[in-house]
Amino acid sequence: MFTLFTDTDCDMTPESCKKYGYKLISMPYTIDDTLVYPYEDFDVFDAHAYYERLRGGTLPTTSAVPKEKYIEYFEPEFAAGRDILYVHFSAAMTNTFDFMNQALKELKEKYPERKFYDVDTKGITTISKNIAYTIGDMVQAGKTPEEIVEWAKEGVFKYAMYFMADDLKFFHRSGRVNGLSAVMGTLIGIRPIITMDANGKMTSVGKAKGRKKTLEALVEKMEELGDDVAKHRIMIGHSDSQDIAEELAEMIRAKFGECDIEYVVVNPTAGAHCGPNGIGVTFSATGR
Repeated sequence: MFTLFTDTDCDMTPESCKKYGYKLISMPYTIDDTLVYPYEDFDVFDAHAYYERLRGGTLPTTSAVPKEKYIEYFEPEFAAGRDILYVHFSAAMTNTFDFMNQALKELKEKYPERKFYDVDTKGITTISKNIAYTIGDMVQAGKTPEEIVEWAKEGVFKYAMYFMADDLKFFHRSGRVNGLSAVMGTLIGIRPIITMDANGKMTSVGKAKGRKKTLEALVEKMEELGDDVAKHRIMIGHSDSQDIAEELAEMIRAKFGECDIEYVVVNPTAGAHCGPNGIGVTFSATGR
């Protein structure tokens, strides 16, 4: 027996977790000097209100989950005789997994017979959600944790994500995007094209001027790297920009025909780094 875990930085919510039986680890952020754990300190994420605060000048910060909280999440499962499979956002983007490993070291000494498996999605937000859904499907089909971990060695790289930020001050402040300095200070209206690379880091891979050209560039990346795009789940992530998401969806359908497209609101912790009006798409790919 094993328990599935995922986290809020994978854009997973209590509602989306129910379908597959995931338990949810909350990744915290601080806003106006208040530490907030998503879906623990509130039940429903009011995305519009949150991103309106960011539009008004508020700049949230993020922090790691402490060791003690990881123990609170994991120990009840080990104590009940269940192993754990944790599908999480990119370990290359944070030091929170150092605290997780400290917690696991303590727990394994106490429960040596228990096993902990993890899948690093090498991504964050919507690409990680897409992978978490696929793994949920695999679990429901009877796959074991060992089989899923083996699949993930190559499987996570069969998902790509490209996105744009509307206001670069958020990414610039976070320092989490490789190569972003190359597009800073350029003409008004220039937006970077950012991807999750094979190392699980955000990397700027191009730029476009204006919203329409930027969205066209995202669709071009889908055409370039897509693997039977229309036959697989597509997710469009956005930070309170549903209208832009729908515009992108129309462009995708015009290019690839009828598609299964799901709209996903970017979680507040990751949203602290990308800011409002961001837009991205994740799809089945030949590689990253």
